[in-house]
Amino acid sequence: MRSRLVPAGLLTALALAACSSPVSGPVFAPAAAPVATPSASPSAPASPSASASPSAPAVRYVFPVLGKTSYGRTHHDYHATDVMAPCGATVVAATGGTVLEVSRVDKWDPKTDDGADRGGLSVSLLGDDGVRYYGSHFAAIDGLIRPGVRVTAGQQLGKVGRTGLASACHLHFGISPSCASTGDWWIRRGVVWPWRYLDSWRKGGAKSPVAEVTTWQAEHGCTTTPPPGA
Repeated sequence: MRSRLVPAGLLTALALAACSSPVSGPVFAPAAAPVATPSASPSAPASPSASASPSAPAVRYVFPVLGKTSYGRTHHDYHATDVMAPCGATVVAATGGTVLEVSRVDKWDPKTDDGADRGGLSVSLLGDDGVRYYGSHFAAIDGLIRPGVRVTAGQQLGKVGRTGLASACHLHFGISPSCASTGDWWIRRGVVWPWRYLDSWRKGGAKSPVAEVTTWQAEHGCTTTPPPGA
């Protein structure tokens, strides 16, 4: 059998045609390269917000005698206020604080007229504002009121009377620095005029004597003996 020779030009043409012919069957596109998704970095714990320190509660003041009262802007010999009220009217703490001194016995004797005893039945307390408040001439003092006991503004201390050196029922009210806290009756009885504070408290205000008392103490100090004629 004789083989048929295919011309070289024809072979080249056939090869080119085969390369350019479409491939039958499915054509698969190359898979897209996976896109890296950035992993969420763990959130840093939220720093605690600086909690505002609780504000110091506002000091509350109340008028020291319940019911109908009257008082003036002057006082004999030294700074204090006599709050005139019916005998037996209720006396209350002018502010919250701790009881310093309580006198339950009327020791005043007109023959000796000792300044330490002129107040008769009396109570002094150190307010939470650092100021000392003093009331005297009580007819009676509540049994729960003793040195070291805490009281709240408006808590009953006793009843208005006229013990000690007093010709009529009233509450002697004095404001002073704490100084010796006990025994210094010549300071305890009062060093600044209370009426301007009483005016405020009577109307539900909260005028504070702290600044005035602080100034007084800076100027006068705390004497350890009563002044002449006290």
